[in-house]
Amino acid sequence: MKLEIDINAIKETANIELLAKQMVEGFITGLHKSPYHGFSVEFAEHSLYNFGDSTRNIDWKVYAKTDRLYTKKFEEETNLRCHIVLDTSSSMYYPEPSLGKIRFSVLASAALAYLLHKQRDAVGLFTFSDQITFQSETRSTGAHLHNLLGHFQRLFEEVPEHQATAVAQTLHEIADKIPRRSLVILFSDMLHNQKDEQETFAALQHLKHNKHEVLVFHVNDSQTEHDFDFEDRPYKFQDLESGEIVKLSPAEVQSSYKQQMKEYMTELQLKCSQLKIDFIDCDIHQSFDNVLSQYLIKRSKMR
Repeated sequence: MKLEIDINAIKETANIELLAKQMVEGFITGLHKSPYHGFSVEFAEHSLYNFGDSTRNIDWKVYAKTDRLYTKKFEEETNLRCHIVLDTSSSMYYPEPSLGKIRFSVLASAALAYLLHKQRDAVGLFTFSDQITFQSETRSTGAHLHNLLGHFQRLFEEVPEHQATAVAQTLHEIADKIPRRSLVILFSDMLHNQKDEQETFAALQHLKHNKHEVLVFHVNDSQTEHDFDFEDRPYKFQDLESGEIVKLSPAEVQSSYKQQMKEYMTELQLKCSQLKIDFIDCDIHQSFDNVLSQYLIKRSKMR
């Protein structure tokens, strides 16, 4: 079972906790039914039963669904600490009225938090715009997850305000606030001032220097932000962070825009590769399963 979610169709009153649970359980069911059973085992709440192991911890419900024996794993068997870092600056509230990038990121983050909890791993949350706006503790308890999901619900329902981005400065601060080696998962459109580009890479390097593993989800609306694919008529384009408005016809700048965006994306991917940071292009119109599977791939490499 796969839960396909159209980010444009989700209402402001959506129950984020319920959606996150449905997404994760559907994703896990898909893993167990897939032919790639070795990959399924990387779901850390269970491990394959080996002959001679105690039968006390066999999960019979999973056996009924998959016809395979899995044993439950417990908190002391896993020690991953994960910090989700969520960009909540104004550019993330594009496109309206769906507010696609921020809501995609919030829902993906909520699903990851739920999955981490099921894996008995500790999860924490930072949100930022031009400064850190929220920092949670890093825990694995059910009460902590409930509090995080409540915060995600508030973020999902928020009305956007003009908030600038300071990715570099904020990542430096976050690097200093994480005391132990962790997995850091960043959700951002990476739309910062070009003059800050090198400083942003320095901030990512700061995280790596502190021995953290880093997974970057570059959240975007590919059709308009990468391909600049609009109807051929005059538009008013507004910078969501500064409020500046530019009037133009997309056809006049589409070619040069696409070339500059391609060069920027290539540079981002190259720099992240050099820093051994996993960089995932994340179109908001694609399945959330991409986020969950990329996390599991990353986690499996950290064992």
